[in-house]
Amino acid sequence: MQPLWLSVVCCVSVFVVHVYTAAVPTSDTFVVAKADDGYTEKSEMTTEEEPNVPIKLTKMQVNSEVSLRYAHTTVVTYVRNPSRRSQQATFHVLLPETAFISGFVMTLDGKSYKAYVKEKEEAKKIYDDAVSQGTGAAYISAKARDSNHFTVSVNVEPNTEAVFNLTYEELLVRRNGVYNHAINLHPGALVPKMEVTVHIKESQKISLLRVPEVRTGNEIDATEKDAQNEKAVIKKCNDDKEATITFTPDLEEQNRLMAIYSDKIIESAKLSHESYSDQNNEKTTGVLGQFVVQYDVVRPEKGEILVNDGYFVHFFSPEELKPLSKFVVFVLDTSSSMYGRKIEQLRTAMQAILADLRPTDYFSIVEFNSDVKVHNLSETHKDEASPHEYSVVDYDINLDRASDGAIAEPVLASPHNIAKAQDIVSKFSANGGTNIYEALDVAIDVINKAYGTNKPDSSAAINNSDAERIQALQPIIVFLSDGEASVGETNPKRILSHISEKNTGERRAALYSLAFGHDADRGLLRKLSLRNEGFMRQIYEAADAALQLRHFYQQVSSPLLAHVKFVYPPNQVKAESVTRHVFDAIFAGSETVVAGKLEPDVLELAPHVTGFCAEDEDHYARKRYEVMNKVKVSEKKEYLPLERLWAYLSIKQLLDERDAHEQDDNKDEKSPEKRALAIALKYEFVTPLTSLVVVKPNATNAVDTVSADGPDTQKDYAIPLLPSPVYSGFNVAPLLPSPVYSSFYVGGAGGTIDNEAFEESHLGADISLDNLNDFNFATITTDPLPSTTAPQSTSSESYEDTYHLKSYSWALIILNSETNSLEFLANGKNITLELSKSDTVPKASDGDSDCAHGVGEGAAEAGAEGGVCVYLTRCVAAREISLDEYRNKYCVVENKYAGVCCPKNKVDTETPCL
Repeated sequence: MQPLWLSVVCCVSVFVVHVYTAAVPTSDTFVVAKADDGYTEKSEMTTEEEPNVPIKLTKMQVNSEVSLRYAHTTVVTYVRNPSRRSQQATFHVLLPETAFISGFVMTLDGKSYKAYVKEKEEAKKIYDDAVSQGTGAAYISAKARDSNHFTVSVNVEPNTEAVFNLTYEELLVRRNGVYNHAINLHPGALVPKMEVTVHIKESQKISLLRVPEVRTGNEIDATEKDAQNEKAVIKKCNDDKEATITFTPDLEEQNRLMAIYSDKIIESAKLSHESYSDQNNEKTTGVLGQFVVQYDVVRPEKGEILVNDGYFVHFFSPEELKPLSKFVVFVLDTSSSMYGRKIEQLRTAMQAILADLRPTDYFSIVEFNSDVKVHNLSETHKDEASPHEYSVVDYDINLDRASDGAIAEPVLASPHNIAKAQDIVSKFSANGGTNIYEALDVAIDVINKAYGTNKPDSSAAINNSDAERIQALQPIIVFLSDGEASVGETNPKRILSHISEKNTGERRAALYSLAFGHDADRGLLRKLSLRNEGFMRQIYEAADAALQLRHFYQQVSSPLLAHVKFVYPPNQVKAESVTRHVFDAIFAGSETVVAGKLEPDVLELAPHVTGFCAEDEDHYARKRYEVMNKVKVSEKKEYLPLERLWAYLSIKQLLDERDAHEQDDNKDEKSPEKRALAIALKYEFVTPLTSLVVVKPNATNAVDTVSADGPDTQKDYAIPLLPSPVYSGFNVAPLLPSPVYSSFYVGGAGGTIDNEAFEESHLGADISLDNLNDFNFATITTDPLPSTTAPQSTSSESYEDTYHLKSYSWALIILNSETNSLEFLANGKNITLELSKSDTVPKASDGDSDCAHGVGEGAAEAGAEGGVCVYLTRCVAAREISLDEYRNKYCVVENKYAGVCCPKNKVDTETPCL
């Protein structure tokens, strides 16, 4: 028996060696840092004598369930590390800017880790702690049109597989007569098996369904004239109320799309007079583009109201009305930053936009740089004038702020006046600074003078035959700028305050802002629009910018109703629950959605919609518009995503309300921010107020951190969400074999990887979530699902085969392969239901028992005759449901197996839509 002191020395020696090894960066560590110029840099890396076999992306599945315009999308990626050493794999998803992440689960070596949503302040505190310790993070992410980027990098152990499962949700917006559901396909590498499935289920017939070619360059919405995707397979069923679209591009098709995307990037760079190198080419590797599904539905004349389980959603789109005549003031930036392609694209776009004005419309053009000019379109052209004299002397009047007479009058959109305006716009040149304050101040003066407001008598209004017509016009300001305020008043708060106070009253104009290019002050433009009944859109500086401008204008070119109110009887709905229900205008091709909660025991919902529409005969007269509707509240407990739709819409509108006004230090529980936060936490949405949080497995506190001074250095850090200008493909980094520690490394963006923490962490990870509007913080939780047995050797990719879960992709989110079960939370309880690997499907010995109406059962499926409790894979209707729906419709077969309440006509059958 050896002396006790000798044993102690040996233990201490081993401990010291381990700590020293973990603390010293090794030459095999792959470091990626975000450089100051916006590009990414890769550190030098050495390899061992035996070459490393690259990590492989083996499969990618995208499953999107669209129910009543509400899309629930799941992206599942499978990777395998065939090497004898650990390697880093990066999973990245570009999701729509309007979407909220609602779930993330990783499966590493058979063990599942789920992310949880926490308040952002907790994450920010952890992030600050990480910064104070000098810890950085490395990640590569990308910026895409109307998209945010989610990235997570993990250390995949030798000869194991990893599965990444991300879910996000969004309400599809109707633009120019169609819903556009876009799915970004940026896997980062060629994928041997790629499958995209979109299942649409509506309460009304699908009247239009198109799948255009994958978008690789022209980002505006496709039309019926655009080429269709020949690789997409479309199947309809249920009397055209359901449709399934599948897209399975093989390697050849993926190569073709990647080549097209790369060519478009090169072309765009040339048009921007930018250099294009091999480094740029690397950033396009693995980028296929956007897979888009467009559809529309048949609309009841009075709108559609859906009621279910205590919630209602009101869809309204009055297509039968003729457009109101409008008064448009175009406020256009011609400062020096518009020089070159921007000013050319503005000229091109305005030629088409002016031509699209209706003969009964009126319009004005306000041009601004350091100065502000109101173009006088009513004066007669002098043939002998030089081009310079023609554009400045005859039509441009430098505004004299002391003289109201200097403000030119609006003109009718006659062919003659449009031609004059097009000629003026064609001679726009870029120079000077950006005087945003004066430009908008003058635009409101133009409107006020035209309507004769703020004047002692009506004689100040336009003194001609146009005066009476203009009184009936719908006022709109279209404001375009590509930079920040640099001349005149430059304080954003004062600009917001003055413009909002001045633009008031019955003739308040809706302000629609266009942020042209990445240098535009998106924050200011967004707030200006939110405070003035409009919205902001980004115009990307690319070859198709002129098309983007025109496409935007088409969305607001045809107002159908003005001063619209949705009224719900107070004894039928909870007033504080109703989403926005008063609107300045409703436009052709759009759809207005209002949602809320019902009062208990309500048997009928009877809302009515009021507003003003155009007279049938007189283009300049208005009449009152009113629609009454009724819908019975059924006791039938079918599943519809109305509650989540309400939650999504409420959060979006509360965040808009918060952003539109200055932040108040005294935020009570009824403030927009607090209300949005409460809803986001309840429904587990990742928003600007919440974050995904990481915890150590089996930890009791989701935000506890372990002291960096101890031997078990395990850190949980939040990550700032920053926009990133480049795109990277599938990333692989060889790592030294690491000790098995149950923690997840997450670092702050920028800088380099903290090698000590990274190497000591078994699940080394970097996470970023780009939000292009705000500076956010995000962390991700890796709380492993409960397990009682050792990890099995079953490969991640074969889970759907092992458990016969093909087409049940939502179930993979809650699958625990260690216990062969589905594990989830329902009604505050932890539920564990067993899965069968046998080819013989489990059945109840005494037959299928009756249950409430089954999953996926719409109101029209009366023939379903209720539901029965069956094992999951016996129910074809359960393939395309959401996890949220399963929580409401699960049951137990033979006291242990995962069952689901299934419509009788969907048991042991196949659906024609699949």
